[in-house]
Amino acid sequence: MGPMTRRARATRLVVCPGDGPPGGKDTLAMALVVPQARTWRTTRTTRPARPARALRTPRTATVLTGAGLVLLPWVVVLARTMPQTTEVSHWSTAWIGLDLMLAAGLTGTGVLLRRRDPRASPLAAATAALLVMDAWFDVTTSAGTGGQGMALLLAAGAELPLAVACAVVAGRRPR
Repeated sequence: MGPMTRRARATRLVVCPGDGPPGGKDTLAMALVVPQARTWRTTRTTRPARPARALRTPRTATVLTGAGLVLLPWVVVLARTMPQTTEVSHWSTAWIGLDLMLAAGLTGTGVLLRRRDPRASPLAAATAALLVMDAWFDVTTSAGTGGQGMALLLAAGAELPLAVACAVVAGRRPR
């Protein structure tokens, strides 16, 4: 082999992907594709790429922050234009669906927590949010009716304490 062949092979090795340590899956994949990759080169001519997650996080944070800020003027518009009362179709379906989601969230959180599964934390966070939302809508939609006392009792005695318990589970570090 002449010197030109060796240079071409070294150049091909540097251009090939594989930033991992020797013996890593990238190196193994390179060894299968390019025989020269069997020898690990410690000198790199290019900077390692940034992780994709680091690039997406600020963009996601910006989008979420912007969405939250855009909602503030919309809330003012709703406060000025929405009627105080309205007739709603499928009212029972909406509440039954919410209660089914709560049942699934509470049961799932309990089962995952018993198994010490780390997926219990995000499920508990979602369930806590649903419980707070359920308490809010129960109390606000029953205002001025005979059911307001029961709504307040359920919110204070069941929904909000369960939401706090779920929030505690959600705040734990997964093991």
